[in-house]
Amino acid sequence: MLEVKNLSLFFRMYDRAFKRQDLKVISNLNIIARPGEIIAVAGSSGSGKSLLAHAILGILPKNAFMSGEMLWQKNPLTIKIQKRLRGKEFALVPQSVTYLDPLMKVGRQVSRSKDTTLNLFRRYQLDESAASLFPHELSGGMARRTLLGAALAGNPKLVIADEPTPGLSQDLAENAMAHLREMANNGAAVLLITHDIDLALRFADRIAVFYAGTTVETANAQDFANESHLRHPYSKALWRAMPQNGFEPAPGTQPYAGALPQGCLYAPRCPFATPLCINAQPESRHLRGGEVSCNHAD
Repeated sequence: MLEVKNLSLFFRMYDRAFKRQDLKVISNLNIIARPGEIIAVAGSSGSGKSLLAHAILGILPKNAFMSGEMLWQKNPLTIKIQKRLRGKEFALVPQSVTYLDPLMKVGRQVSRSKDTTLNLFRRYQLDESAASLFPHELSGGMARRTLLGAALAGNPKLVIADEPTPGLSQDLAENAMAHLREMANNGAAVLLITHDIDLALRFADRIAVFYAGTTVETANAQDFANESHLRHPYSKALWRAMPQNGFEPAPGTQPYAGALPQGCLYAPRCPFATPLCINAQPESRHLRGGEVSCNHAD
């Protein structure tokens, strides 16, 4: 089990006068990924989803600093343990296809076993001849399917899939999600980062909603069937923005890192905000079978 508790992350930067500035990009973020389930992470661009993935894997840039806790199987997830598990017990399906080694044929990047490679190629509708190609010879969709195969070729205990389906047809996207579901059913913990909430809801067990670098709500996937089952005003706004629910945009914009409000990060856009919300960030609490960071959720 992976547990992230009160994670904050900032980048240390210097201006032209060499004055140091710490740019906070994640604030008191909490999430749990359990064996046997898919937890999907949803939220707008810039909400900290990919940064969380990189923090778990220990691949943040050198000017990144963190506070809080990350636990793997109830033990601190140290840099030494991250290095040992990365690429073995921890698997990443990266968002960018540039993660493929440009100097290695793609078949070798998927698996050292030819049989495993060919089985995965068949699963993702890749011709066997693609195994002898280099990454620059693949289309974007082929490269993404190769990344999926490479990440899922072993038997990882934690799978982090960062936007694994863009550029894929509906059938291939569903195939990829079904593969992640199989991994979870076989005991892996799957952390799915996605903008495709509709697709995630069909396969995920829980949904964690991120906003401006923090977790505002964690809900069972079935809670998204009805707005009234959700707890946080942003989760409800996200629900209303889905095409089948009216495609209603929420007023305002997500705050930028470096210009975060003092209290609740959603307060400047929230119709229910009070002075309590503006002055202090609410703590996460259990509510109706989920978790929410909101003073007024009921």
